[in-house]
Amino acid sequence: MTVVNIKVYSSVYVMTTKQKAKEIIKEKGEITPGELAKKAGVSRQQASKVIGRLKKEGLVIRVGRGPQTTYITPGNEKFESDNYRKTFPNQDPQEDKVVSEAKLSNLFLKKLPDNLEEIFDYAFSEMINNAIEHSRSEKIKVEAGKEKDFLTFTVRDFGVGVFKNIMENRKPGSELEAIQDLLKGKTTTMPEAHSGEGIFFTSKVADIFILESFGYRLQVDNMLDDVFVAKKEKPLEGTKVIFRIKKDTDKKLEEVFKDYQTVETEFGFNKTEVVVKLYETDVDYVSRSQARRVLVGLDKFKKIVLDFKDVSGIGQAFADEIFRVFQKRNPDIEIETKNANEAIEFMIKRVEPE
Repeated sequence: MTVVNIKVYSSVYVMTTKQKAKEIIKEKGEITPGELAKKAGVSRQQASKVIGRLKKEGLVIRVGRGPQTTYITPGNEKFESDNYRKTFPNQDPQEDKVVSEAKLSNLFLKKLPDNLEEIFDYAFSEMINNAIEHSRSEKIKVEAGKEKDFLTFTVRDFGVGVFKNIMENRKPGSELEAIQDLLKGKTTTMPEAHSGEGIFFTSKVADIFILESFGYRLQVDNMLDDVFVAKKEKPLEGTKVIFRIKKDTDKKLEEVFKDYQTVETEFGFNKTEVVVKLYETDVDYVSRSQARRVLVGLDKFKKIVLDFKDVSGIGQAFADEIFRVFQKRNPDIEIETKNANEAIEFMIKRVEPE
């Protein structure tokens, strides 16, 4: 009767398969269980066990999930540039699971420094949540990864459109006014469930933030400290959000939050900045009704910064409504101006109470 030492035989078999795996990795910089099974003449299950041992030894890193799973050598630039992409039905998905999956499946997103990871987690989850709860879209598409020197993500839905949704629920007179409402912060079509801060803070923490929907495109460029609004010839159905931030950024999420607190000991969002020019193009600001439109929702804040960049002048009625009437009704709110020319400052001083 012949006795075979199964344990020793199995160990030799594994070592042979492991050596084959190392040869494939050395040649290609990557390997899959299916490829190893085929080339080593073993089962897929056995190949997966061998690659699992290589992973524990730090020789390979897992990228992807399910049938797309690949194991690569650390620092393999080919896979660092492959962005995570997913389309999912809008049937009560959880944004945190999508964010976690993106980070698990993409080598670049796995290696983010702490400050950038915190920003990515916050901004990506906020924009996915917005699409889930507000868009009424049957499906949502997301992409995340890197683009040259930037961390970037895109969230795309095919629903009602962000600007149209605000117009439907909050009744501003135009898409431009809806855009302005968004940029104030604390604007939401579901006040019982949301504070309305997600888009505001995401646009502030990004280097470049783009929001496009049904013919209008808002771009917040924090590197240029400017905001751009354009009307597109080919309207995009639904809403598309594009977020970009430098990979080597030193921004910290908590510092962006602090910029919109009037007192360091207060943890509420109580300061906002309004770009007056966004309301309309090529007009002088002369009417009281225009001023009231600017002021919509601003009584929620403790400090308001009015940015008059590219505004050549304002009328007395406009100035009076903001700097006397509104200020008198809200004496605890501080109103500050920036980029106001001499003519604007003159008109403000004329109406301010002694």
